[in-house]
Amino acid sequence: MSKCRWTMLLVCTMVFCTYGGAEQVVAEDRPIELTFSNFFPAPHTNSVLAEEWAKAVGEKTGGKVKITLFHGGTLTPAPQIYDSVVKGLSDIGMSALSYTRGRFPLTEIVDLPMGYKSGYEATMVANAYLKKFQPKEFADTQVMFLHAHGPGLIHTKKPVTSLADLKGVKLSCTGLSAKIAEKLGATPVAGPMSERYDSISKGVSEGGMFPVESLKGWKLAEVVKNTTINYGTAYTTTFFITMNKDKWAAMSPDIQKAIMGVNADFIEKWGRGWDAIDKDGNDFAVSQGVKFITLSPEEDKKWIAAVTPIFDEYVTNMKGKNLPGEDALKFCREELKKLQ
Repeated sequence: MSKCRWTMLLVCTMVFCTYGGAEQVVAEDRPIELTFSNFFPAPHTNSVLAEEWAKAVGEKTGGKVKITLFHGGTLTPAPQIYDSVVKGLSDIGMSALSYTRGRFPLTEIVDLPMGYKSGYEATMVANAYLKKFQPKEFADTQVMFLHAHGPGLIHTKKPVTSLADLKGVKLSCTGLSAKIAEKLGATPVAGPMSERYDSISKGVSEGGMFPVESLKGWKLAEVVKNTTINYGTAYTTTFFITMNKDKWAAMSPDIQKAIMGVNADFIEKWGRGWDAIDKDGNDFAVSQGVKFITLSPEEDKKWIAAVTPIFDEYVTNMKGKNLPGEDALKFCREELKKLQ
């Protein structure tokens, strides 16, 4: 080979090594970019908390992870968010378990009318359950953590102080809350939260079952006049934040550890966040003239007895699926008792 060709070969090799090495350095410095699908509207407290969580992940990983959020279901509709994470259409997702009822049968225990008095209680119970049982129904993703809203109560046009007052009353409900309404003697009217205002204002229903925060968040204090504080039978709705399993597995152990640390910090913060917006809902309702009615201890016991079959049905259904429903129920009740 001539001296000229040797020189050209040497130059080409040096150029390749220089630029190839530079590209490798750039690739190593580039953050892991992840998408986060969220159905809550951007101004909602849950969206604000999601943004704070994403920011904290970026900071705790030293900028190695960058998360971009898509609010209001713009990336994926709420009922499809979990599947979108499984398939990698979004890297992270937040939605409610109730939007895919039957897919998380054991975890539905958290949503039952356990008698929650705060979002903090419901959120702490949900995560204690998750840690204890590590349900296989979540095995196709990597769950970050769960959170749950404050007590789901009864809100009506006419005052409800007893089961007799509730008999036949048409209540806007979905999923589990419809089953609770039936057990309490009311008539459930199916419909999502987005349709609840019109349903009540137009007389299609006479009230609904939902957390106090919705009195402000969905302006429902404008169409109901009474809130019955039925803590003994208060339910919740559990929400998940979960990540695509392959994306999680591709991260280094130090990044995974940092993210889990952020998750631990945000569990309590999220539960307190639900309580804060419940307070906002309460204050807004008072300004609108909504009357809050507390059941007597004797009446509360009647309501608790009325919904007991829901727990019996859960345990029976879980036995049929070879799942530890009885253990999960006992555990959640004991955890809730510790918090109250």
